[in-house]
Amino acid sequence: MTMGFFPSRTVAIYMGRLFLTRTLGIMAGLVLVLLTLNLLSESGKILAQAGNGDAEVWRYISLRGPQLIAFALPYSTLLGTILTLITMNQNSEIVALKASGLSAHQLLAPLFVVGFAMAIFSFSFNDRIVTRANATLSAWQNVDYGPLPVDRGDRSNVWVRDGDDLIEVDQIRGRGDNATLTGVTLYDRTGGNMVGIVRAPQGRRQGDGWLIGPATRFDVAKGTLTKLGATVIGHGVRPDQFTLASVDADGLSFGALRNAISDLSGAGRPTKSLEGALWHKLSGPLSSVLMPLLGAIAAFGTARSGKLFVRAVIGMMLGFAYFVADNFALAMGTLGAYPPFLAAWAPFLLFLMIGEVVLIRSEE
Repeated sequence: MTMGFFPSRTVAIYMGRLFLTRTLGIMAGLVLVLLTLNLLSESGKILAQAGNGDAEVWRYISLRGPQLIAFALPYSTLLGTILTLITMNQNSEIVALKASGLSAHQLLAPLFVVGFAMAIFSFSFNDRIVTRANATLSAWQNVDYGPLPVDRGDRSNVWVRDGDDLIEVDQIRGRGDNATLTGVTLYDRTGGNMVGIVRAPQGRRQGDGWLIGPATRFDVAKGTLTKLGATVIGHGVRPDQFTLASVDADGLSFGALRNAISDLSGAGRPTKSLEGALWHKLSGPLSSVLMPLLGAIAAFGTARSGKLFVRAVIGMMLGFAYFVADNFALAMGTLGAYPPFLAAWAPFLLFLMIGEVVLIRSEE
């Protein structure tokens, strides 16, 4: 048996090119069909806005296209794997390569390498292009495809934890040290018990805290209201902890989402669902490496036995079962039923083991 991982440079390049061209061809077809169907439902809404025309339709295509590419790439990888291996099986190329002493894993090695390269491309494409398209398209759809408002950083109904205390702000305007607060309420707690409520109509940054006034304090135990005038609260509370009212994981890059999770955690807000989305930004693209393993069952078995179609269907079922399990795990992670790491990586690791077991039991 040949011991090298890539026994033949010519065969490796041939299989890798065959896999890549078929995957890209299937992806182009899927994206074209999905984009056409999407335009049929959305073009009417776009053109309904006064002043919108062909330019806005093309703008929608430029924003929706990257989303569909990211969506179709894993499925295209699966179908590209099955189509490549079925073609080679029908032409007896798999039989010839196995007769030369190659193992099943050596036959799949070029596909794994191409799949890993596609995973790197997918991560970079999602991180640099898709996230920006998601954020822009979401903001555009929120105004019914009208003119996009300028984001001045204003946020409303923001809660921040300061130790045991909770700070509620009706509205915050500006960013950094220039941020101003409107409608400030401090819930003073000791050991989890409410001891007082401090209210002030406005506040601004001062030193490492926030100067609010004219403030009043309601003592819970005594039931008395005291005027405090100007007072400083929230020592150590950063301005960005107020401005992070909501975070859209799909609209942030890996680094930006990681920083947002850190800020939200420091502000005492739940971050489990965002942590799962962060891990999935890594595990999701790696599905391109997993698909050749799940679709490999289509490569083996004699083509004239009449079971090649059945093997292809089994490969597709394994691949689509992975996508179902992946979406289910993410949903459970969002609900808090699964830990973030498990929600993102459990389907990948599970189907990696399933694929290996099927391959080893059937061919190795």
